[in-house]
Amino acid sequence: MTCVIRLLEEIRRTAHYIKKKGKTIGFVPTMGYFHEGHLSLFRRARKEADVVIVSLYVNPAQFAPQEDFKKYPRNFKRDLELAQGEKVDYLFCPTDKEMYPQPFSTFVSNESLSSVLEGKSRPAHFRGVLTILAKLFHLIEPDVAYFGQKDYQQALIIQKMIKELNFNLKIKVLPTVREKDGLAMSSRNLYLTPSERNRARTLFSALQQGRDMVSSGIRNSTEIFKKVKSCLRRTPGIKLDYLEMVDPETLEKIKEVHKRALLVGAIWVGKTRLIDNLWV
Repeated sequence: MTCVIRLLEEIRRTAHYIKKKGKTIGFVPTMGYFHEGHLSLFRRARKEADVVIVSLYVNPAQFAPQEDFKKYPRNFKRDLELAQGEKVDYLFCPTDKEMYPQPFSTFVSNESLSSVLEGKSRPAHFRGVLTILAKLFHLIEPDVAYFGQKDYQQALIIQKMIKELNFNLKIKVLPTVREKDGLAMSSRNLYLTPSERNRARTLFSALQQGRDMVSSGIRNSTEIFKKVKSCLRRTPGIKLDYLEMVDPETLEKIKEVHKRALLVGAIWVGKTRLIDNLWV
């Protein structure tokens, strides 16, 4: 049975007791509305750790005022049932009052990787992500925390925070889980109408086309983007936010692909914003 904890002091005491007994903690931070991508992280944690803790908290600090914080999908009963099905030991569900007691003025930010790609489109996003994770890591003191590759830039920035601020844990980034047609699983997919859902897979198809061009020997990113962007433009109802070939360590743009690189993109499908990436 999954135990639900809502108070900070209770999760701190629980984690301390687990560590005192010499057991390892696998931690998966989430914003809820679980899908197969989340469940794959739960399963890995269950396989590798003695105790699995999942946080379920829609973090207001990582949403801009015009973004979808209020309408972000929430279904606690469903999430609890799924967590129990994956044998999650503890589900930590704090309140805004607990996580951000007012007045709140201390934030964690990254100065090197958070101003490009997602950071350029969502300027305060990573500051909110790092702040909530720093709090959760201090409270729970996990041995390992698990993330998905779909949010690659986020995972990279988290790893940098862990290293530079001397957190005593490991970060594991697991492969993106996809629908049968290739669409990366996301809680925001719920927003898509049936026709939008059909168009949304175009991002993955376009990234695949770019990857295939690199595999065929084409190295110039401008040439690759010309064809990939035309693939996206041919699909009605899609607006391209960004498409870049980047160095996986620095996120700097790559003009010529001569080593492993990451092809990343973000699109709007109607009012829904989706991201994805592929190794090339």
